[in-house]
Amino acid sequence: MDDPVLGSTGRLTSPIRGAGMLGEVLVAIRGGTELYIARSTEPLAAGTTVLVVQVNPGRIVDVVAWIPLDLGPGGDITK
Repeated sequence: MDDPVLGSTGRLTSPIRGAGMLGEVLVAIRGGTELYIARSTEPLAAGTTVLVVQVNPGRIVDVVAWIPLDLGPGGDITK
């Protein structure tokens, strides 16, 4: 069964200083929020919104920076 955190967005509560380093991400799931250990291939600052792209044993998740679409007037993508 897939973990419900996969594909969710969250906010880093502690930075990931680089590849091989760990941080923490707070994710809203199951009607509440849960804290996971996060890792990334690049440095990410605390407060960055991230997307969970893989779930690993031990509540460790792989994340990437989340860049939402910029919908301009009329719903057209502007970037």
